[in-house]
Amino acid sequence: MTTLTLDAAALEKLVSAAVAAPSLHNSQPWRFRLQPETSTLEVRAARERAVPAADPQGRAMHISVGAALLNLRVAARHLGWAPDVRLLPDPAEPDLFAAVRLDAPAPVRLPGTDQLYEAVWHRHTIRMPFTEDPVPPAVLDELVTVARAEDALLHLPGHDETARLLELTAEGERRNTTDQAQLTESRHWIRSGDAVPYGIPATALGPQDRAGRLPMRDFAAIRPAEHRTPATFEREPRIAVLATDRDGPVDWLRAGLALEHVLLTATVHGVRASLLHQAMEWPYLRWAAREPHLRPGHVQMLIRLGYGPEGAPTPRLATADVLEDPEV
Repeated sequence: MTTLTLDAAALEKLVSAAVAAPSLHNSQPWRFRLQPETSTLEVRAARERAVPAADPQGRAMHISVGAALLNLRVAARHLGWAPDVRLLPDPAEPDLFAAVRLDAPAPVRLPGTDQLYEAVWHRHTIRMPFTEDPVPPAVLDELVTVARAEDALLHLPGHDETARLLELTAEGERRNTTDQAQLTESRHWIRSGDAVPYGIPATALGPQDRAGRLPMRDFAAIRPAEHRTPATFEREPRIAVLATDRDGPVDWLRAGLALEHVLLTATVHGVRASLLHQAMEWPYLRWAAREPHLRPGHVQMLIRLGYGPEGAPTPRLATADVLEDPEV
């Protein structure tokens, strides 16, 4: 289907695709505002859904909004536009993270656009064990390439470096489960039996690794009765390191664009992913995660890749909940 009319139906598709992006604790810290006179869709921060204990600088918020922006760009191209994306377009409006102008048709449809758009609806964070099947080198090479297209680096560490990064992640997890502010905030985003369209349903929480090799986030740490039965995870997890050259708000947005481009491309190939963010929430651990001899040098996310179930979707805010009136 191709349409160049920015009507209510097209706007619904664009925003629905954007909000399908991943975010820390499924906080969905975004909102959108249409400026009809310029056919521009503004992407803004929703700071009332911030996670300040885990993300005091707002770095993860920028990454989340960047991921939503990538989905919006994919949807716009799928519908036939050539979206003109500007990051942080107005210094006087710090909550205006991006502006996407939609007044030009695409001269040609970029290869893979439809596959990426379909992947938007099938990409889910997987907190379950993966199989031992390795991700083919050709697929990994493609993930590296799409990250580079968004001005980011996807590094694929070897065995020893992977073990070191998992140790840092385990230390971050230990800190998260003993820091009272982190515990309180983490528990706030777990939803049990209610209809709130954000946060993580208790049913979507995964088990811990029986062997203790893979430090998955333990949202139930302060409620042991809610622990799921430990499971056997893959012996040699494939970890990818997403990094940027610099470490400011624009770089965080680009990291989000790259992250979602990687995740959607992985989904196209049937590769599942989970995000290991625990070490990123502690400045020293995040700094230690870098490899000094590699450039770029600022680690933004660790991504676990492999094969497993597609996973279940987590709730999403409706378009009406995130689309602002431009007169407000």
